[in-house]
Amino acid sequence: MATVASTFGAIAVSSSASAGAAAPVGINKISHIVVMMQENRSYDSYFARLHYQGQSASEVEPLTGNPDPNGGATIHPFLKTVPCETADLNHSWNGTHQEWNSGHMNGFTAANDSASANADPSDPSGSRTMGYYASGMLPFYYGIANQFAIADRYFASTLTQTFPNRFYLYAGTSFGHIRNDLPSPGGTFYTQPTVFRSLDAAHVSWKLYVTSFSEAQLFSDVHNDPSHVVNISQYFTDATNGNLPQVSFVESQPFGKVNVESDEHPPANVQVGEKLVHDVMQALVQSPNWPGSAMFLTYDEHGGFYDHVAPPAAVKPDNIAPMLQAGDTPGAFDRLGIRVPAMVISPYAKSHFVSHTVYDHTSILKFIETRFALPTLTNRDAAANDMEGMFDFTTVSHAHPLLPSAPVDPNGVNACTAMHP
Repeated sequence: MATVASTFGAIAVSSSASAGAAAPVGINKISHIVVMMQENRSYDSYFARLHYQGQSASEVEPLTGNPDPNGGATIHPFLKTVPCETADLNHSWNGTHQEWNSGHMNGFTAANDSASANADPSDPSGSRTMGYYASGMLPFYYGIANQFAIADRYFASTLTQTFPNRFYLYAGTSFGHIRNDLPSPGGTFYTQPTVFRSLDAAHVSWKLYVTSFSEAQLFSDVHNDPSHVVNISQYFTDATNGNLPQVSFVESQPFGKVNVESDEHPPANVQVGEKLVHDVMQALVQSPNWPGSAMFLTYDEHGGFYDHVAPPAAVKPDNIAPMLQAGDTPGAFDRLGIRVPAMVISPYAKSHFVSHTVYDHTSILKFIETRFALPTLTNRDAAANDMEGMFDFTTVSHAHPLLPSAPVDPNGVNACTAMHP
């Protein structure tokens, strides 16, 4: 098995020694793309303190806070000391629009108070939405945010919850869906064209590495060819052997108790998810495939957690209107969702870099399309910035990166178990 060093050397040799063979340039230097999308964290809930903890270019979170729905003092952002949450937060279509509040970003507490869809008796004011973590709880994430490239203007694709936002990653649209809808009973799968169909048509290899489930499996493009769907354990084998496909989607565990679930969805222990992401990334940087790799790490939506940056307007992906039901907040797919973390990890990722360019989930889709000359799927991915600005393809800045550790604190595990026995 070739080492990473020898592989970098082989690239250099082949560019000069292969008669008539031109060395890859620009984005074509990326031969393996790995996408990992975790769950339900806003940018401010994870990186509110990044400006003060190594990345001064990351925008500072103001401490203006949100009103107390019960008439008390303003609820300001505060540092969380336990790695799990007491209860899930409101991130539905209606709740997210309430939180956004036409760009005022002051409806987060009210959308999570005792009268909300995700009411928590221990939190009648909805204050848990204002909590954030910092480097003490998330040392690995803060470490790679300082080492590689992070975007502080990356938004979810629409103002609602998980399924619709993940649909934008796969299909460039949620084709009307605003809820975590399942296909109709009877074994029907979504027939919307996806990136998987485009990859197959272009003979680009891909795999979906799952722990137990991925929303991608709701599409007929994936269901009809199950050979692409393998257990996440195969990812580590493929990375070790230098056999990663050209495009990989890696999925964490969305089920299980608070210290087992690894997708970081509240109330899960965030350090458990951070540790899995570390392991996935470590396998990649130690792989013979690393010299030509790019990993995109992001979150599907904000999960009801506060963020201070108002999402900008967006191109409608298509002419399909939201599937509104009685009582739903009026709206359209003409605005991005709440801001979420997004990082690029690659030998060619700009070092210690913060991008202020507006991105959303279709930006990752657009990067895949650009790299492999695939057609765009909708108006949204056609208009998206493809995140090439987070790379410097003229320089190998991370040939042999040493990643920070991702400890899972036993005291935190015990605290989470006590909260969720």
